Amino acid sequence: MEKEKCTECTNNRTTKRTDEEKEKLIKRLNIIEGQVRGVKQMILDDRYCDDVLTQMLAVNKALESLENIILERHLQTCIKNKIEKGSTEEVSKEIMDLFKKLR
Repeated sequence: MEKEKCTECTNNRTTKRTDEEKEKLIKRLNIIEGQVRGVKQMILDDRYCDDVLTQMLAVNKALESLENIILERHLQTCIKNKIEKGSTEEVSKEIMDLFKKLR
C-alpha cells in the first residue's frame, strides 16, 4: 500500500485515502461486523459464556489491529506533514490526546 502525503488532513480534518486503502479497511470492518453478529447469535443461542467471551476477545483483537493500521498511517502522513510544517507544539498535544483516548 503506497503511502501518500496527506495534504487535506491538517486543514479541514479529513484524510484522503486511496481506493486500495479504503478497500482494505472496509474489508476488515466487514469481517469485524460479521464477528459481532456471531457474538449476538451466540447469545441468542444461549452459548456457554466462555465461548462468547472467546469470540468477543477475537472481536477486540480485530479492532485493535485495525486501530493500529489507522494509527500508523496517521503518524506517517498527517502527523509527519504537521511536523514538516513546523507545528511541533500542536503535534505534541495531538499525539498525547490521541494516546489518552486509545488507552
